[in-house]
Amino acid sequence: MSTYPIKTCVVCGEDFELKPGKPGFANRCPSCSEEDADGESKSADPLKADKGANAARREAMKNLLYRKDS
Repeated sequence: MSTYPIKTCVVCGEDFELKPGKPGFANRCPSCSEEDADGESKSADPLKADKGANAARREAMKNLLYRKDS
């Protein structure tokens, strides 16, 4: 019998042993954790992943909040 807890992967549904030092998420099996670590953003909103859009959004909010009305 294994001393590590058996978890079910939320992505593929496979059972795996949650060992200390396992890379990735604790609720994903090692193979699904590797696929997610490829650097590919799976965000539902592509604008949230765009750094240029985030910078422009911050600048617009700063201008709206701190502009001086004459």
